[in-house]
Amino acid sequence: MSNRLHSHWRVKSAHSWFSALFFHYFWRMVQQPLDAIEFARNPEPRCPCVLLLDVSGSMSGERIEALNEGLRRFKEELVKDTLASKRVEVAIVTFSSGVEIVQDFVTVDKFSPPWLEAGGATDMGSGILQALDLIRKRKETYRDNGVGYYRPWLFMITDGAPTEDEGTMRRAIQALQEEEKQKGVSFFAVAVEDADINFLSLLSSERRPVRLRGLAFQELFQWLSSSMQRVSSSRVGEKVNLPDTSGWMEVSS
Repeated sequence: MSNRLHSHWRVKSAHSWFSALFFHYFWRMVQQPLDAIEFARNPEPRCPCVLLLDVSGSMSGERIEALNEGLRRFKEELVKDTLASKRVEVAIVTFSSGVEIVQDFVTVDKFSPPWLEAGGATDMGSGILQALDLIRKRKETYRDNGVGYYRPWLFMITDGAPTEDEGTMRRAIQALQEEEKQKGVSFFAVAVEDADINFLSLLSSERRPVRLRGLAFQELFQWLSSSMQRVSSSRVGEKVNLPDTSGWMEVSS
């Protein structure tokens, strides 16, 4: 590489780095006042819940349709509870051949259920890492604004096993279990139909996965809504008894 080309490359790289840094701080300058306004209007402690959803190819057809209807049921039930609609914050992260933050954290009254489409592979580990990072950043925002919060829920629904490299999955499991050890997250894994529940059992150090009965997504999201209502109506840090799961969970004979 000639000196001129090398110098040009260094200038271009420095410019790209500076642009990225400028955008990061500019976004924080814009976002922080917006967060402050939001928390001033609604100073209630927050109950954050990330829905980590598998939208790989195997979820196509009836499965993804039932999941989409379940998301609408979740919104309909939660918004009926005045306190929960102020305290529960929902985010949606999907994974297939890659990961997407479909919905960043919003209170239930502002949550608009998306219509998800299925296709691609199953980048589960990347999805878990993205969800944990989203939770970490949200907790920082709560602390920066003096807002209390309940332990975040990370609620994963999948019908398969990961198709990405083992290294990513190992990092995800390590990060998840470390966060659980620090009481930083409550993780739930729901296996849909032929999901590899033996593999899912390796993810959490606190809670075993459960299998969904058929495509009972409506009942599942009804339960999740009721659970969020119970948690959000309690005191921060208080132990809460969750609703019965018999309406949606498959019981082994």
